[in-house]
Amino acid sequence: MKDRKPFSKEIILLDSPEKTTEAIVEKLRRDVLVNFKRQGAIVGISGGIDSSVCLALAVRAFGTDKVTGIIMPEKDSSPDSEELALELAGVFGVRTIKEVITGALDGFGCYRRRDEAVKRVFPEYDPASYKMKIGIRQSGLYNNLPPLFTLSIIDSKGVQQDKILNARDYLQIVAASNFKQRSRMSILYYHAEAMHYAVIGTPNKHEQEQGFFVKYGDGAADVMPIGNLYKTQVYQLAEYLGVPQSIIDRTPTTDTYSATQTQEEFFYQLPVRLMDIYWYGFENNYPPEEVAEVMGETAERVEALFRNFERKRKTTDYLRMPPLRDYYSE
Repeated sequence: MKDRKPFSKEIILLDSPEKTTEAIVEKLRRDVLVNFKRQGAIVGISGGIDSSVCLALAVRAFGTDKVTGIIMPEKDSSPDSEELALELAGVFGVRTIKEVITGALDGFGCYRRRDEAVKRVFPEYDPASYKMKIGIRQSGLYNNLPPLFTLSIIDSKGVQQDKILNARDYLQIVAASNFKQRSRMSILYYHAEAMHYAVIGTPNKHEQEQGFFVKYGDGAADVMPIGNLYKTQVYQLAEYLGVPQSIIDRTPTTDTYSATQTQEEFFYQLPVRLMDIYWYGFENNYPPEEVAEVMGETAERVEALFRNFERKRKTTDYLRMPPLRDYYSE
C-alpha cells in the first residue's frame, strides 16, 4: 500500500485519546439510549484496566446516576480486585453492588469438577492447603507447534510443582472454571433487566480476536466499547479518563485460579505492549522483515509469531460465531 505508514513501535498509539473518547461516548449513547432503548449502564468491575476504562466511558456517556458497578468476588478471587474496584467506583462516583458468587459456583459443581481433574494429575492436591493454576508453555511461541498447557500446584510453604496437562484434564479444568464467567454474566443481566439498563462488555481487541474470553460469559454483552482497542490504547484512555494509578500499575491477571497468574502466563505468552505492536503488524499485513528490523528480531521468529497469531485466531473462530439457525427455510 502506497499510503501505509512505515512500521514503528509507536504505530499503534492513539493520536488523540480525547477524540477517541468522544467518538466512543457518542456511539455508546446512540446504541444504549436509541438503539437498545435502555436508560443506563451496568458494568462488572474487577479492578482491572479494561473494566475500569469501560466504567469511566459509561460515566462520560450517561452520568454517575445512570451507571452501576457490579463487584462479583468468589473464594478464589484476589482481595485486591474488590479493593481496586471500590477505589474506582469512588473516584467516578458510581453506586456499586456486591454479589458473592461462591454459592452459585458450589451449586454448579465448579470447584468440585475442577479439583477432580487436578487430583488426577496431582493425587496429593487438597484445595484447603494448596493453590492451583494452569498456564501455557512459552517454548511453543516460535516453533509453530500447538500449545502445551501445564498445571501448577503450590503448597502452604510456597513449593510449586508443575506437570504438562493432557487434553482430558485440561478441558475439564477450563470447562469447570468457565462457570465463573458465565455466572457473572447472569448476575450482570439480572441487574440490567431489573434497572432497564444495558450490559457493557469489557473485552479489548486481543481478547476478542485471539479468543481470550468465555463464550456467553465475559464474551457476552450488549455493547463492547473497547472491543477495537489494543491494550496499549486502553492504557492511553485510562490515563486520559483519570483511572486510578493503582489500577493502571496493576499487572493484568486472570483472577480465575486460586494461585496468582498473569494473562501473559495463562494465554498471551508475550508482554502485552510487545504483543500489541506485533499484532498490528500481523493484522495489517506488514512484511515480517520490516517488523523484524524495527523490533530487533529475526524475520524467521516474526514469521513464526505471525503463524502463532493466525493459529490462535482460527482455533477460536468458534467462540466468535453466533448460533447457526439456517437449517431449513421454505
